[in-house]
Amino acid sequence: MPSELNGIVVVDKPEGITSAGVVAQVKGLFEAKKVGHTGTLDPFATGVLICCLNQATRLSQFFLKGDKTYEAELVMGTVTDTQDATGTVIERHPLDGVSVEEIHETAARFVGTITQVPPVYSALKHQGTPLYKLARRGSPVEKPARPVRINHLEIRAVNLPTVRFSVSCSSGTYVRTLSADIGRKLGCGGHLKALRRTASCGFSIDAAFSLEKLAQYREQGALGETVIPMNEALPFMPVAVVDDGLAKRIRNGTKLTEADLPVPPRMTSRGEFKVVDRNGRLIAVLAESPAAGSYNYCCVFSA
Repeated sequence: MPSELNGIVVVDKPEGITSAGVVAQVKGLFEAKKVGHTGTLDPFATGVLICCLNQATRLSQFFLKGDKTYEAELVMGTVTDTQDATGTVIERHPLDGVSVEEIHETAARFVGTITQVPPVYSALKHQGTPLYKLARRGSPVEKPARPVRINHLEIRAVNLPTVRFSVSCSSGTYVRTLSADIGRKLGCGGHLKALRRTASCGFSIDAAFSLEKLAQYREQGALGETVIPMNEALPFMPVAVVDDGLAKRIRNGTKLTEADLPVPPRMTSRGEFKVVDRNGRLIAVLAESPAAGSYNYCCVFSA
């Protein structure tokens, strides 16, 4: 019997499996009709992968723009074609003259809004084909540079050629490109050796379950205990609580104005907020409309 659980599961993705592979395992464990993730991790990377179950797949759009936090390991002096340890070494440079102080100073220059050229080995598409497939065919395509935001970057340890650092950044940031760019600025090049996502969209690794742990919960008939309900799945979004009458109107898609539903006191950058009934169940996600004093429906959920 397919599962009717609706919500999100925070998975601690293991090394050596794709994000799609994790989704397939979660779907099987939960016997879910639909499962989707909210931000790809490369196969060699580990850590937080938010998986949305059934109706909650409609919430994935709100996670895609969220900030992420990582622990990373950079190897100086060696450049690879993929900017990470899975690629082929294409350059080697000596580390003579590269000091700990210079590494700290160089890393600090990347904090703030910067531009990144997405790696040619990435899942971004060109005319419908992933860039990594084109690169493997010998026809790499370079996408234009785009702005990303580095909120915080801290060098944790330097033991050359290895540098460990933590970084908090906007969605769309490639940590392997950041690593390669730091190496380039230092004049010796570098590549990303290891990557672990420790937080995503307000959910930390402390809330994550390994695939093995999820299997244990399944054996115990307790998988529901690992699911974060939909009304709790958007902690970064303000909430409006409505009575039964207004809840019914919202579920029917009735056009709303501020006279029906005052704007919650704290809005997201895009003016989105979640609406729950008096029992705490998620009814809808709404957003301020360009038409003053009204709202647009982002998604609505059945009773």
